[in-house]
Amino acid sequence: MKLGTIDQTESVGDFIARYLAEIGVTTIFGVISIHNMPILDAIARQGKIRFVPARGEAGALNMADAYARVSGKLGVCVTSTGTAAGNAAGAQAEALTAGSRLLHITTQVDTEFADRDRAAIHDVPRQPEMLKGVSKAYFRMWDANGVIGALAAAVSAACSAPTGPVSLEIPVDVQRSPAIKETRISKPRPIVPLASDSVIAEIADLVKSAKRPLLWLGGGAREASWQARELMAKGFGVVSSTNGRAIVPEDEKASLGAFNMTPEAADLFATSDLMIVVGSRLRGNETRNNKMPLPKPLIQIDAEAYQGGRNYPVEIFAHGDATDTLQRLLDLLPDTLDIDPEFGFDIAKARAMSEGRLRDTLGPYRELADVLAQKVLAGGHPWVRDVTISNSTFGNRYIPFSKPQHGVHALGGGIGQGVSMGIGAAIASDGAKAITLLGDGGTMLGLAEMITAVDEQAPLVYVLMNDQAYGVIQNIQDAQYDCRKHYSALAVPDFETFCKSINMPHRSVRDIRDFEEAFDAAVAAKGPQVIEIDMCTIGPFAEAFSGPPAGAAGNKV
Repeated sequence: MKLGTIDQTESVGDFIARYLAEIGVTTIFGVISIHNMPILDAIARQGKIRFVPARGEAGALNMADAYARVSGKLGVCVTSTGTAAGNAAGAQAEALTAGSRLLHITTQVDTEFADRDRAAIHDVPRQPEMLKGVSKAYFRMWDANGVIGALAAAVSAACSAPTGPVSLEIPVDVQRSPAIKETRISKPRPIVPLASDSVIAEIADLVKSAKRPLLWLGGGAREASWQARELMAKGFGVVSSTNGRAIVPEDEKASLGAFNMTPEAADLFATSDLMIVVGSRLRGNETRNNKMPLPKPLIQIDAEAYQGGRNYPVEIFAHGDATDTLQRLLDLLPDTLDIDPEFGFDIAKARAMSEGRLRDTLGPYRELADVLAQKVLAGGHPWVRDVTISNSTFGNRYIPFSKPQHGVHALGGGIGQGVSMGIGAAIASDGAKAITLLGDGGTMLGLAEMITAVDEQAPLVYVLMNDQAYGVIQNIQDAQYDCRKHYSALAVPDFETFCKSINMPHRSVRDIRDFEEAFDAAVAAKGPQVIEIDMCTIGPFAEAFSGPPAGAAGNKV
């Protein structure tokens, strides 16, 4: 072997590349490092998987997360050990909140030094504890013999209900070691819990006697769209969390959409005589910190047993997969239910009034919201949002999209993940550009990844709402701190100049009436595009959004 060359005998790194390709992985996100080079060099030589080199590990994992949500496939991220794995931790916490099918392959120092605190370069002795805190499950590949078991366990855990991100540590010396060529590869089958027949029969009996039944759909019900639609056809009303939107079409008159916390929704809940919650944690920011009264009997279906009755007491808990449980429930129900004939009208009225209430708060941005509402749905675009006032007001509820997988937003409330999520969603998209709503504050945190978007020619449009401040913080300071605006003014770059420096097409909107034309042009153009909305020129919302009132989280939508 010549100096500087690498023996091409199959190594563990080669086997990992081959394993991922054979189970159907086509795209991986990450940052190359000396500690993961055996894997990434093998992926490049193999030529079957697209590797997207992010500018940082947090961005790479956000991309893999959004890719998993939009594609419905396994998202894969490769990082290095120590600080690099730590950089990805916040993004992985978001993936854990969302329950994303995600495999985080990270690395470890040579096995002789791992966990021994001997100051090996890039060593973090308690890295496993950190990873366990942001993972559904954690595994380590100890040697070449265990490569197939570690990969199968990690992939199975990520894809089995309840889905979630899994961390797999692979020491660099293990990556370089010879693999056992005789090991055959097969794709692990996800494991799903099945609810008992007796529990489903109890639910069916209650449904048959209900006059105004409601179905609350969360992200865990995304793959039960057909079953949810069938229940709606039988007379159920439907309300969703923001992560359960579009499981049923939101333009159906029996759908309240994600207007789940308005006064009109509360009035509707008070008249309902049964609610089935499917795949939702009934998060505090969508239930007034679990103080909002929900209909009784309250029934819960969830693939995660630990969630049963956790945020609300329930009469029945069915521990099972959403699709299977709802299908078996449908099998026990008659063709039609004896539903109150006024129920559908009452739902449509509550939805219309909730939307009207929201539109009244938008001021000049109502026109922008209306354009997005029409074009995101009509174009079949993934709808990606960072944490920003515009998302909290209209993005989370008002803008419809065509598939449940098309809704991507930072469920954990972390600012600055939208730039990267837009890239992952765009790469996963089936042709339509990913429309990505950003604020200037969040954009600053992910700015470098816009270069990744340009390099990859990711098909997306960034709609950048620029008020040159942490706007929601300033609104809270006005409402609760006697207008003392400490630390919330934000120095931002000239985004047009920045975009020019990285060859990112940029359009500026200073009159809201120009937005539609700019949007159409950006969608029609190739590659990534930025539309910057100059909020300082256009003016404020009609009603300032200042987040949850102190001591009463979630009262404002």
